[in-house]
Amino acid sequence: MTAQPHDDLTGARVLITGGAGFIGAALRTTLTRAGARPVLLDDLSAYGPTTLTLLGTGTTDPDLTVGDINDEQLMRRMVADADYVIHAAAHSSVHGCTTDPDKAFRSNLAGTDTVLRAVAAAPQVRRFVLLSTAQVYGHGAPHTPRGEQPGFFTEDQPLNPLNVYANSKLWAEGHTRQILGPAEKDFTILRPFSVYGPGQVPKQGAASWVVAQFTMYAALGQQLLLNNGGRQVRDFIHRDDVADALRLCLTAPAASRQTLNLGTGTQTSVRQVAEHVARHFPDAEIVDAPRVAQDPLGACADTTRLRGVLDWQPTIGVEDGIDAYVQWVRTAPNAIPDWMRAETSTSRITAWRTPAPR
Repeated sequence: MTAQPHDDLTGARVLITGGAGFIGAALRTTLTRAGARPVLLDDLSAYGPTTLTLLGTGTTDPDLTVGDINDEQLMRRMVADADYVIHAAAHSSVHGCTTDPDKAFRSNLAGTDTVLRAVAAAPQVRRFVLLSTAQVYGHGAPHTPRGEQPGFFTEDQPLNPLNVYANSKLWAEGHTRQILGPAEKDFTILRPFSVYGPGQVPKQGAASWVVAQFTMYAALGQQLLLNNGGRQVRDFIHRDDVADALRLCLTAPAASRQTLNLGTGTQTSVRQVAEHVARHFPDAEIVDAPRVAQDPLGACADTTRLRGVLDWQPTIGVEDGIDAYVQWVRTAPNAIPDWMRAETSTSRITAWRTPAPR
């Protein structure tokens, strides 16, 4: 029998926790095209029925199990049937984790522990992939190359998470190594930078999802508020590129036990995003506003390791990606959540200043 190529996912069962989310939806499409059999697990707490429909899923989805990653019996049963596991489930809003740390602990720490122990006990799982976050770098100390190139974060530099969400993801990285290393289970840790694209619907208080927020606020005729004057920078990576990199991470031999930045290596300021969105909405008003205390100043990803390990690089530029997102919102106006329609500039700034619970 001829051996299959290492990147062949034909017939492979891939369990995606958080599979009904924004990244999970894109990943499901990409894996299906690759011949895999995605299996989704989600508690459906992140979005309402309208958003889930836009993401192509919901309670009647035959590939979706509605359940909690803290349910040990459920996790062991689902992992036992999987060839690969991608752990994307999380309480993923900085604002949400800050205002509800108990839910952050249950989802991002206790839930991750339950998933990892199920993977460690499942002999047939070939690789576990953890979606961490670039927020583990915090403000960091970006490396600055020679000349006028932008600063960048590299995987081996010291980490300094600024908020509960980032700290929970850093813990998840360490726990992955501590649980799966001794169990001799293969794993890869990915640190996505600023993911965006069609299907992304902002969560309340998630000030960092600026492509989606600026587009929707502009469509509503509301001001585009630039906290910190929009001087902070991001590395925006399209959701389809993220899904493609995740597909490759499942099987690439060189990805074994690696921690990889998942970005483009291109730096874009928040102000540049607002200005590009405003070109589509001539009446859009851009206004400077106070900085969110836990919002990292940012840098772009050092993608050297990513390119070497996967022999891959992103294909969708940020301007083309923003254009496509604007078009998506125009064709799906019901994607704009009701809470955004009810907001004002004053209420948004007040929400940013809401103190963390004691």
